[in-house]
Amino acid sequence: MDSSNPSARVLLINGSPSKTSKTGVILGIFAEQLKEKGAGVELVSVLDFQAEDLLLGNFESPKVKDFVGKIASAQIIVIATPVYKASYTGVLKALLDLVPPGAFVDKAVLPLATAGALAHFLALDYALKPVLSYLGTGRFLSNLFFTDKQLTYQEGKLVFDEEGDTRFKNGLQEIIRELEKRGLELREWKEK
Repeated sequence: MDSSNPSARVLLINGSPSKTSKTGVILGIFAEQLKEKGAGVELVSVLDFQAEDLLLGNFESPKVKDFVGKIASAQIIVIATPVYKASYTGVLKALLDLVPPGAFVDKAVLPLATAGALAHFLALDYALKPVLSYLGTGRFLSNLFFTDKQLTYQEGKLVFDEEGDTRFKNGLQEIIRELEKRGLELREWKEK
């Protein structure tokens, strides 16, 4: 976490069970950009948790309790998942099952998904958002959805196509506007 500005809390949740997921890489880019603006950022992955705790619903796990605490202190939550079988990942569902109802009250939430095809676009609206609503999401920001065709690796770096880049930048700006609405003064962008 960037402790230089602890009042700005953005929690990024990676729902991918893959260590090399494009979903995780996108969240890493979000983290880097938000930290550059001076926002406090925390990145959590489903891979941070013991499988047994998730599968057996261990609410008493220290890592689970810590995660629930991170949710409580967050102002904005970006929750990202690859689309598996027209829905979000099962391991993300197992993690969200350990979050108490109402935990997302007063939080702005930006859902993000990566998928092989545009046909899975509605997975966020029909699968993930109902669970996030149950958890009490105070406000949804725009959905971000990227297909594999919009994401390629060039020289070892993830690159968005033009449409994907526009979506990413719009999502980032929406998070920044939300932080500013909540009273945070952010640094100006450094041109790259």
